[in-house]
This record gives sequence, structure tokens and C-alpha cells, in this order.
Amino acid sequence: MQKLLVPFAVSVVAVLLSACAGVDSAPVKTAGKSGSSLQASALLAPTQGNTVQGTVLFRQEADGIRTIAEVSGLTPGSHGFHIHEKGDCSAPDATSAGGHFNPHGTAHGKAGEGAYHAGDLPSLEADAQGNAKLNAVLTGITLTGDHSIVSRGLIVHASPDDYTTQPTGNAGARVACAVIQKD
Repeated sequence: MQKLLVPFAVSVVAVLLSACAGVDSAPVKTAGKSGSSLQASALLAPTQGNTVQGTVLFRQEADGIRTIAEVSGLTPGSHGFHIHEKGDCSAPDATSAGGHFNPHGTAHGKAGEGAYHAGDLPSLEADAQGNAKLNAVLTGITLTGDHSIVSRGLIVHASPDDYTTQPTGNAGARVACAVIQKD
């Protein structure tokens, strides 16, 4: 009896695995959403002397780029969060990522309120444990074309963005960096 069970179990596993291989991996369409599969992501790594890390997903939707971030290792409170012009995190302090992504040559500001850089993202708000989440739809950036954020830098800063100091928002040191990659 046992001799028959082993080949049977192997056959069942093989059938299940082959069924999984045929599953459509396209995103689930939600009412009111575009259903687009165009997306990019970034894996935040700490700069020298820091512990901040996280993941960020950028997904094209009908009304802009859905940005979903989960970041840990922050000090509690607000932190500047920006897309930078260069996809280069090689410097220990991430200065190799250059300045904010600003294809329109506008002043730094708060996204959605007056003039702002295309790379000005909403601030990250870290809880008492140093964890922050962001889920926002952004306009003025794309995943293709002239305003694409793909292959650009993504920076988390040590301090809050004051949304007025030019050109950086006085957001302080760069505590994490990533290069945005098309998925």
C-alpha cells in the first residue's frame, strides 16, 4: 500500500505545480482602475551609518502613478521623500543621486499645491517604532517617456521637508537610497 502512495503523491504534486505554472500573473482589475500592468519598484538601502530600508512600488493608473511605500528604521516623525535626478546610490551619503528630479524647472514645493518638482513626494510619517507607509497617486511623473522616473534615484531624508526652502526643502541628510527599476 505504501509503495502505491508515494508515486500517487508525486503525481498529485506534479499536477498541482503544472496548474500553477499556467496561472495568469496579470494584475487584477478593480472597478475604476485602469488595470495597467506598467510598474516599477525600488528597494531602499541605508546610507552609511543608517538603518533605514524599505520597498516602494510605482504603478501606472488612469489618474497618475500609484506610489506604495513601506519603510522601516526611521526616527519617529516626518521625513522628506524625493525622486532624484540620477539613479546612482554609490556615494556613502547618496549625494551621487544628484538633486531632485525637476524636468519642468519649477521651484521646490508640496506635491499638488502650487509649484513643485516632479520629484517632490509626500513626506513619510514614521510611527513610534520607526515604520512609515505611504499610498498616494502622483501626477507629473510617468514610467515612460520624458518624465519617466525609471532609472532615477529615490531618497529618504533624515528631517521633515519644509516645502519652502529652495531647492531641497531643508530635509537634511540622505538616510536611504534606491534606484527605481522597471518591473
